[in-house]
Amino acid sequence: MSVESVRCSCGVAFEGRLGQAYNEAAFRYFLAIERKRAERSHRTFLLLLVDVKKQPGMPRRIPPVVAARILAGLCHCVREVDLVGWFREDRVAGAVLTQGADPPAPDVPLRISHRITGILSER
Repeated sequence: MSVESVRCSCGVAFEGRLGQAYNEAAFRYFLAIERKRAERSHRTFLLLLVDVKKQPGMPRRIPPVVAARILAGLCHCVREVDLVGWFREDRVAGAVLTQGADPPAPDVPLRISHRITGILSER
């Protein structure tokens, strides 16, 4: 897998074969837009956060190689309309799963969590 890390003013923190992930400022900007869109349309969205710092031996900042794998894994798990990026730069990755059903089925967040956890664990 080819991983290219980009830190630029355009907001892209990672770009790979499967998609792109945004830096913290861009991700939070798009999250705010999605929140407003969801409020206007009375629909839901899911915010998924990946915080690996709680794992034994993990440093405060996620090492670049691990970060690239996490972001690539999230890009692999989500649809093209969903967003991936840093919720907290180099500390907490996130994904915004847009346009959810209203109301969402009670088991949807748990099923998505299990699926993404499995894919990230493999990486």
